[in-house]
Amino acid sequence: MIAPRPPIPDAPLPFSVLTGFLGSGKTSFLSRVLAQPDFSDTAVIINEFGAVGLDHLLLDAVDQDVVELPNGCVCCAVRQDLADTLYMLLRRHARGDQRFRRIVLETSGLAEPSPILYTLSADAFLEASLRVDTVVTAIDVVLGLATLARFPEAVAQAASADRLLLTKTDLAPLAEDLRAQLDALNPTATLIDARETDPATVLFGGGVIRIPRARFSATAVHAHGIAAFTLTLRRPMTRLAFAMALGRLAQAHGEDLLRVKGIVEFADRAGGPAAIHAVQHTMYEPRWLDDWPDADRTSRMVFIMRNLAPAILLDAFAAGDPAIGETLQQGVA
Repeated sequence: MIAPRPPIPDAPLPFSVLTGFLGSGKTSFLSRVLAQPDFSDTAVIINEFGAVGLDHLLLDAVDQDVVELPNGCVCCAVRQDLADTLYMLLRRHARGDQRFRRIVLETSGLAEPSPILYTLSADAFLEASLRVDTVVTAIDVVLGLATLARFPEAVAQAASADRLLLTKTDLAPLAEDLRAQLDALNPTATLIDARETDPATVLFGGGVIRIPRARFSATAVHAHGIAAFTLTLRRPMTRLAFAMALGRLAQAHGEDLLRVKGIVEFADRAGGPAAIHAVQHTMYEPRWLDDWPDADRTSRMVFIMRNLAPAILLDAFAAGDPAIGETLQQGVA
């Protein structure tokens, strides 16, 4: 039996989209927003490109109701799942089971925002129930120019934004050539330094957009050769062995090692696991967790790679008795 459609809210609920290419800092920024008391009544939808979702486990704020979409790119593979999830949230809201004042969707790093917004505009009930507040695209100032040159997804994300959120400005200033590229792609977007702003006002309270928001196409284009692989470690590695394995991968294949994230336990450190992050040639310091974020205590990582075979992961992490899980691939001709 099809569930009845919930009533339309008295006033449309603000709906914001947080996007940005792989490793651009979306989850860290969202954590800062949700950590503010005024935003505890925020419903969060998270979508990832990969066989195992991790971002919802790595969010620092835990008071919000976080809904994870099934694996896949929200812009094309699971648009119906997005609509179903929004119906489910609005149904809970109408019953009083889950009261919230706003919704934020954090997209996959490979998502093109236009079809997401098309999903809202193509459904009369969602269009009446939700008000698109703002589309925020995170731009990594360190890797942004090269990313825009290589990946059409990143170009589409920048072009669709109301606000371009400049991340990692503590590592490098905004280069003039990157500024010029962003201005050319999206002259109406506001450039915002993530370090020098109130994060909540960036994601909500969109303000005046200088041109009317257009209707969005349902078409999405993806770079070829990008695939996500899940790697589990059935035997704990030492911190040194793990760092050497990841370092060798980054040295040999950094340009095509688009994103690595995971939760890993080490043989030579007691206590909780570590949250692991890497982007291309850059490996970040692990963030130590007091405990596992859920009942699954398996060390697991998601590797998003371009034109690389999963066998290189098995070779690199042989000391951890690795296993490759399901794969998900986009843009293969």
